[in-house]
Amino acid sequence: MDAPRELLLRMFDAAIAAAQPARCLPLHLPQTPKGRTIVIGAGKASAAIAKAFEDAWPGAVTGLVVTRYGYAVPCRRIEIVEAAHPVPDAAGLEAARRILGLVSGLSADDLVVSLISGGGSSLLALPGAGLTLDDKQNLNRELLRSGATISEMNCVRRHLSAIKGGRLAAACHPAKVLTLLMSDVPGDDPINIASGPTVPDPTTCADALDVICRYGIDVPANVIDVLASGAGETVKPNDPCIARAETRMIATPQMALEAAAAVARGAGVTPLILGDSIEGEARDVGKVIAGIAQQVAVHGQPIAPPCVLLSGGETTVTVRGSGRGGRLVRVGADG
Repeated sequence: MDAPRELLLRMFDAAIAAAQPARCLPLHLPQTPKGRTIVIGAGKASAAIAKAFEDAWPGAVTGLVVTRYGYAVPCRRIEIVEAAHPVPDAAGLEAARRILGLVSGLSADDLVVSLISGGGSSLLALPGAGLTLDDKQNLNRELLRSGATISEMNCVRRHLSAIKGGRLAAACHPAKVLTLLMSDVPGDDPINIASGPTVPDPTTCADALDVICRYGIDVPANVIDVLASGAGETVKPNDPCIARAETRMIATPQMALEAAAAVARGAGVTPLILGDSIEGEARDVGKVIAGIAQQVAVHGQPIAPPCVLLSGGETTVTVRGSGRGGRLVRVGADG
């Protein structure tokens, strides 16, 4: 059997490989349309996905995707721009405006391919009516400090945006829209990946207002007005403007967990996937997983050594003082 560190590194590499766009995207290519093919997108992985699409696509293509500073990947025909994450900036706002311009005036023969990954909420920043970029920046900072879950944060973001919550797909009408998603959120709900710019939103302004009130998030009066009045309502399911919108999940946390588990089995170590949708305060989740590991080591329950515990999700680090917060990465092994 491999040494624990070597095995964990091989498992980690397998999990990353399972989500590489060049590997998983070609399986989801659509048919070439009669009209134009326009690629748009946002997210930390969107440039890499655009490169994979460009390499695999047999026809002509143009487009624009926005990714985080330092994450650009050179493309020949799809323009890559960079913007700020996790707090949006003017570059992200301008990219959102340009993307909306690219998809205006399309025909039913055209195809829009939307490449969306985690991080798109801040990278595709276009404030709704009555709001400013400064409002969005301050709101993002407050949300990140609040302890709200990613789904709760995205609910608020959708209802204060001019492009999220299905609005981007509606702007493409009557063209066909195919969204290729790489999920990094618990449950893989498309509405929570980059705040769902191309998928309908079943939540309401009242839900967003409830999140703000429940966490005591400090927001200016104009934000409250947009939500309380219903002016920020999103595109709902069965809206005819998104009737030709389709969504395909090309990579998920569960796929990565299964790839890591396969490596463990091949090394004679039994994997136990605890879940792909784990949420909660990072310090509390860490204690629970440590408790499971201790039960394994002492009592051989719920699985006997040699084994490895795997989990995925998005835990919350509530910022205190001048801290930055961040994610908890969990990989545990017991030999």
